[in-house]
Amino acid sequence: MGELKYKEYGTVKASSGCIALVIGLQNCFLGQLIKFGYGTEGIIMGFDTETAQVLIVKEHDPVTPGHQVVATLEPFNMPVGEGFVGRIINPLGEPLDGLGPIKQDKYIPYFNQAPAIMDRLGLSDSLETGIKLVDTMLPLGKGQRSLILGDKMTGKTTVLTDIMINQKGKDVICIYCAIGKTRSALARVVDVFKDNGCFDYTVILAATANTSPGQQYLAPYAACSIGEYFMYQGKHVFVGFDDFTKHAWAYRELSLLMQVPPGRDSYPGDIFYLHSRMIERAARLDKAHGSGSMTFIPVVELLEGDLTAYVPTNLVSMTDGQVFLSMPLFNEGFRPAVDVGLSVSRVGSRVQWKAMKSVAKSLRLEFIQFKELLRVSKLQTGGQSDELRSKLEQGRILQALLTQPAGKPVTMELQVMTFFAKNEGLLNELNKDQVAEFQKNLKEFTTKHDPSLLPLIRELKDMTDEIKRRTKEVVQAFVADIKSREPKEDDVEVA
Repeated sequence: MGELKYKEYGTVKASSGCIALVIGLQNCFLGQLIKFGYGTEGIIMGFDTETAQVLIVKEHDPVTPGHQVVATLEPFNMPVGEGFVGRIINPLGEPLDGLGPIKQDKYIPYFNQAPAIMDRLGLSDSLETGIKLVDTMLPLGKGQRSLILGDKMTGKTTVLTDIMINQKGKDVICIYCAIGKTRSALARVVDVFKDNGCFDYTVILAATANTSPGQQYLAPYAACSIGEYFMYQGKHVFVGFDDFTKHAWAYRELSLLMQVPPGRDSYPGDIFYLHSRMIERAARLDKAHGSGSMTFIPVVELLEGDLTAYVPTNLVSMTDGQVFLSMPLFNEGFRPAVDVGLSVSRVGSRVQWKAMKSVAKSLRLEFIQFKELLRVSKLQTGGQSDELRSKLEQGRILQALLTQPAGKPVTMELQVMTFFAKNEGLLNELNKDQVAEFQKNLKEFTTKHDPSLLPLIRELKDMTDEIKRRTKEVVQAFVADIKSREPKEDDVEVA
């Protein structure tokens, strides 16, 4: 016998935008698939004793009062599979890149349950971001939930794309979820991924600004479902949501159409539940469930740096850390413009390599002290003492080491070498331009003079006495080489 399928019929009472009020459905549930015929589909967003509120997510023909609908006992599912890697899709799994249809391997509900607490493991493995300031002071673990916050035009998307560029060759599936972005902004991200070969391991899921609020609302759920497909296969997944502010706006618009009473900032009261339920789907699974992981970083756009707004405070309370990007730092030319004082990783050094932990343990405090010292020194009217000048110079070297151009992630072993050299005082005689040259050519010099050192650091992930000795020798030789090319006074032509 075939499987018994339950069907229920209803009638559209009224429609407004992408919301339809349906009567006659006696056994509906949240997230249930509703079919209007001719390819038009929706999901149940809410109901009372008489009517069900249906969000139309796929519209072929206009929905009008009197339209008959069909409901089955199946949830709304997202097509997922290996074929989605390297493609650009919409929240319904349909291709946007003109490369033809995508074969799905299975379907996963959009509103799937998060893994149970007993199915998870604690965070212990590092997700290498390639961003020196993050890897040293705000480490990210596989399975972690973190945030990127900042005003417009402070480099939030750049931080996200740099993390994805750095996953090349590290066996991590990346999903870039664009919510409410303009098509031109999305095109820039696509170009960055093409230039860096990211499509070999990346899915772009886009609900741009010109799509319906329904699709913008569904987009992050679709990204979660694709990520879960790979996570339950034992793979590691990184999902970047760009951004949750637009997602909250889309849900606020839908809620007002459904006549839900607005609360703080006109958002509905369940906006916290909406995001927290989604964020909980990030996890690191135990061996019995494949040992896979899914790491989330949502982007949140602030207004005038206001961290106390409704949506940012909600998300800060439900994640394991945040990276706060500062407009003043961005304008000063410090990139990435991370405000270390307002940024935090609640996972801490638990996920860091032993080598990184040993060289980075004092960097955060040192950098914060330098920023404070720099601010105070600008207020002084008299001359600076030798001690103050020395501390400021040390701080400037650290700031130069933490400054990083977009699209140029740095491997963890190079970071370990760099900050070991800084802590040992091996870079004290270099000026700003020479520090920049040191960072740019350290890998090439090390590979030429001690080819096995970088692979050894990656293999052991610890600063043994041998590694310290060899690192010191390589850095001293490189610094001497840089200084030997410094123009002598005799070489300078007198005008």
